[in-house]
Amino acid sequence: MKTYRPWTPTQPSLMPQSPAEWLPEAHLAYFILDLLEDLDLGRIERVLQAKDARGERPYSPRMMTALLLYGYAVGVFSSRKIERATHEDVAFRMLGAGEHPHFTTINGFRAQHREALAGLFQQLLEECMSAGLVTLGHVAIDGTKMKANASKHKAMSFERMNKDETRISAEIEAMLKHAEEVDAAEDKLYGVGQQPSDLPAELRRREGRREKIRTTRAALKAETEKKRAAELAALADGLREHAAEPGTSAKQQAEFTTRAAQHDQESADLDDDDPPPPAVDSDLPTNTPPKYRDGTPKPKAQRNFTDPDSRLMVRDGAYVQAYNGQIAVDEANQIIVAAALSNQGPDVQYFEPMLRRVVENCGAVPARGTGDAGYFSEANVRAAEALGCEPFIAVGAHRRDGFPDEESDTSPIRQSDTARAMRDLLNSHEGHAVYARRKATVEPVFGQIKSARGYRQVSFRGLFKNRCEWLLVCATHNLLKLWRYVVKQRLQLGAAV
Repeated sequence: MKTYRPWTPTQPSLMPQSPAEWLPEAHLAYFILDLLEDLDLGRIERVLQAKDARGERPYSPRMMTALLLYGYAVGVFSSRKIERATHEDVAFRMLGAGEHPHFTTINGFRAQHREALAGLFQQLLEECMSAGLVTLGHVAIDGTKMKANASKHKAMSFERMNKDETRISAEIEAMLKHAEEVDAAEDKLYGVGQQPSDLPAELRRREGRREKIRTTRAALKAETEKKRAAELAALADGLREHAAEPGTSAKQQAEFTTRAAQHDQESADLDDDDPPPPAVDSDLPTNTPPKYRDGTPKPKAQRNFTDPDSRLMVRDGAYVQAYNGQIAVDEANQIIVAAALSNQGPDVQYFEPMLRRVVENCGAVPARGTGDAGYFSEANVRAAEALGCEPFIAVGAHRRDGFPDEESDTSPIRQSDTARAMRDLLNSHEGHAVYARRKATVEPVFGQIKSARGYRQVSFRGLFKNRCEWLLVCATHNLLKLWRYVVKQRLQLGAAV
């Protein structure tokens, strides 16, 4: 009779195994442990050390960071799933060293230190640069619409808000009138002075919805007014600069100064709050709902009740409540050299900020930069050339052979001298060869993030929180690239020996 190998799953080991023996030698979890020794977690440490030492001892910040880095790298983004994995998954269990932090603790750590975790993007990029994975010969810029943590059906236009408030107010008045009639009839039947009943549930629901519509409408109006106030303030500053220019007559100076003062007053009337502190990503475009010149929202201006920062965007021919995630990818090894996220749907305003981020992050200017037709503008071409980067930006659609289709777009901007020069460049052998590498450089990165790792929707609500998470997602993409490169190098070195 055939015998089998011994199998005794409940028998304890005589000598306990080391966690270093639980996984294959080149496993990602071990690589993260080694990498953590080089990463600077000072921002997290300072926050933890500032707390009262007499309280409960916190988990090691390196352990918590390791769990999050590994989770995001392998497509486990939920704090509940990470907690469960510390019990069920060998890699998570090894990284936790037998600890099982509650999911609220994991989520709280991520929320409290989201900026520091986003800062790991720069540190991991520098590790990739040190390994020689970034050459900056060609950087491709592209964006993707990331679904927001909100339904598009929870968005409402300014016009609809006004109509719904009027309708709900009329319904509430009718219900109150009916309630008064019922009360009068009951008083006549049972006598005056009886305990009044609670408001009907339907009435409470309508009053709550009316209040929510009023709050959201006021926030939408305040947003458009603040934007108009900022525009007027910028106009006033420009007029004062014109007034101070040499050669300006006294009459012109007085006229410029008067108009600047008028704009200042109009701006103050629209927005009398203190100016907010400058944002870290203030160079990124942000979407403001359409408005009239006086700052009043237009009827089609929309705001989402669940996530007011998100916007309706077009993705694959359909509308989706989303954010726009941008990346700049180096061709050599598909390393993300810059990442950003905002709520502006069109891509054109992202090209220059993303290119400047590449220069800031890497300390050097890429030789060539490519972008699809959504990024083309004369300003973007001039900005890239001013930085010393040769731009290759599509002008309209492309034919099947990859060359530009000159008849695809007849808009004035795409028929300008700059557009014709760019079209001629892309028609050349060099331009065609460079632009042909754009799709093979940046599109696979989106595929790896969204399909391979399953990050198709942002986890949080609010622009700042999702910007931080997007940077962490992009940082773990680079982490995976670096890990595979190091493993490959070790294998080649072992084969040579």
